[in-house]
Amino acid sequence: MRDNFRKNKKDFSSATHGAGRKATRPICGVHPIIEAIRSGKEIEKIYFQKSIGNKPIGELTDAIKEFNIPFQFVPLEKLNHIVKSTNHQGVVAMLSPINYQNIEDIVPTIFESGEIPLILILDRITDVRNLGAVARSAECSGVHAILIPSRGSGQINSDAIKSSAGAIFNIPICRSENLKTAIEELKASGLRIVACTEKTDTTIYKNDFTIPTAVILGSEEDGISEEYLKMCDVKTKIPLFGNTESLNVSVAAGIVLYEVIRQRNFAKV
Repeated sequence: MRDNFRKNKKDFSSATHGAGRKATRPICGVHPIIEAIRSGKEIEKIYFQKSIGNKPIGELTDAIKEFNIPFQFVPLEKLNHIVKSTNHQGVVAMLSPINYQNIEDIVPTIFESGEIPLILILDRITDVRNLGAVARSAECSGVHAILIPSRGSGQINSDAIKSSAGAIFNIPICRSENLKTAIEELKASGLRIVACTEKTDTTIYKNDFTIPTAVILGSEEDGISEEYLKMCDVKTKIPLFGNTESLNVSVAAGIVLYEVIRQRNFAKV
């Protein structure tokens, strides 16, 4: 069953990532950006020059709301650096190299295939190289999808793609405007939400990963947000035996995901 689902997952990924393996590139100006959105282009993020105000321009406001597009106000110098030019009219959109998917569409497909869902939730992983490395471990370990927030997450760009060794193209990545709501929906679908956090005495080796599971990993600065920790059904940690207080998030992802593999394929809990 795993091989069948992974085949379907790759077909699904290639269809949605489409023409696909394009580099992140900028589009400048309000009207070109609006036309790109209308034509179905996936926008990674829109950057506005700070001096133009504190909210998006004109028609872009509706498009940003409708398509849940992340945006940020930045200094003029950053826009100039992004496009290597001053000819950007104060607004730049970065095309995404992938098409984001909806987690609510993926979970039923997993159950229908006879698979036991394994979802990876990333809370505020901002370093794009870490994001790519986590995606690589997730794809190699058979994770069905990665869920990230629309805001406060690293950009899927060439560095993330390189760090993932191309794995980002082979695993569905879902972007949610409201991660809390997405977690609630996963719970309602029958998944157990498992936090990987230092704020517990229970190790990952004591948890049952053989049931439908969503694992949450938090930022390296302050871990998983308290709001999401409170929603978790189980809190687990990776035991550490040295003097260093924490692991790199991509290393932590590999450890916990391969414990899932061990339990589901090579051992009985």
